[in-house]
Amino acid sequence: MAEMIDNEPSRYGSRRGRPPRDQVIGRIADHLAGRQPGHPLRVAVDGITAAGKTTLARALAAAVGERGRPAVHLSMDGFHHPRAHRHRQGRDSAIGYYQDAYDFPAFARSVLVPLGPGGDHRYRRRIIDLADDRAIDEPPVAAAADAVLVVDGSFLQRHELAGLWDEVVFADTSFPVARRRGTRRDTELFGSTAEAEHAFDHRYHAACRHYLAEVDPAAHATIVVGNDDLDHPVLRRIGDEHTGSTGHTPAS
Repeated sequence: MAEMIDNEPSRYGSRRGRPPRDQVIGRIADHLAGRQPGHPLRVAVDGITAAGKTTLARALAAAVGERGRPAVHLSMDGFHHPRAHRHRQGRDSAIGYYQDAYDFPAFARSVLVPLGPGGDHRYRRRIIDLADDRAIDEPPVAAAADAVLVVDGSFLQRHELAGLWDEVVFADTSFPVARRRGTRRDTELFGSTAEAEHAFDHRYHAACRHYLAEVDPAAHATIVVGNDDLDHPVLRRIGDEHTGSTGHTPAS
């Protein structure tokens, strides 16, 4: 069956030998590049911590650019609150991370609103240097009217940003897989694997569980990607279409 599918050109443009990840990225990029809302298209790449959001967002922005649309990738890392605000409920507090990590009102005011209907298309790339914990007041930059903005971050469907996204991609990754990825990535940052595991268990993923319970972000996303295997993601939903596939059209 797999060989039959691989040998069948997909209605999404995939061909034999094309990696499954490229098929999924290409299908989503085709969808995004085809959207013309009359202002820059605002795309969220949402998911739990270490879901693979940044990798996915970068790939989508690159693929959209290859389709002739100006593409901008932003990370919510540039829209954190200062460290003192982030840790005001305790360094290990899950609810503190959920409530205090990101300055969502500033992000909406500085990025999503000016790029939305009636906006002037001038946005800020960041408001903080996260590593130095230093506020940044860089001048706004202009986005083309047909630009596609791709933003990766956590909690992007919280109420502060409601109604401000044109598309939401949810990177659906299981907690065990994300925990392994995140602790491997952040061991040096925390000084040991044990400390990284503690941070994920008690702060980051505990906050994400609260987000999932409160918002149910996968249910409200316009695009859902099963992202446990970064090389073989599964496109589960795009627009109103439920696919459950890697972008192939099943062989008849």
